[in-house]
Amino acid sequence: MSSTRRRHASAEAGFTLIELLVVLVILGLLAALAGPRVLGYLSSARSDTAKLQIENLSQALELYKLDNGAYPSTAQGLAALVAAPSGAPSWRGPYLTKAELPKDPWGRDYVYRSPGQQGPFDLGSLGSDGTPGGQGDAADVGNIAR
Repeated sequence: MSSTRRRHASAEAGFTLIELLVVLVILGLLAALAGPRVLGYLSSARSDTAKLQIENLSQALELYKLDNGAYPSTAQGLAALVAAPSGAPSWRGPYLTKAELPKDPWGRDYVYRSPGQQGPFDLGSLGSDGTPGGQGDAADVGNIAR
């Protein structure tokens, strides 16, 4: 192979620094535009997950009530759905498919009170901030008092 062919082939083999910078700028712009949308979907997905888990826990509480005549007390808590509490001779659980209670999507225990302030029981999650109230991702999920 002649030297002119080698130089010509090697000059076409790679990308120039300007071409690489242009590609990086384009990728940065795409990430800047798509990033907030992806984060928005993530926060709404966590709230939706909490709503579904609350529905499942509510159904398990209804089954517990059918067997025992009342919802578990606040002191017994949601643990009464997976292990027989004292004072529940008609317990036929576990009422959940897993042997442990689920955590909310932010890794905390669900809030449970019986009797509740909003109904026969209050059940919910305090959102991403873990405090009552809030907006957006930090908003409470469920029927816990606001």
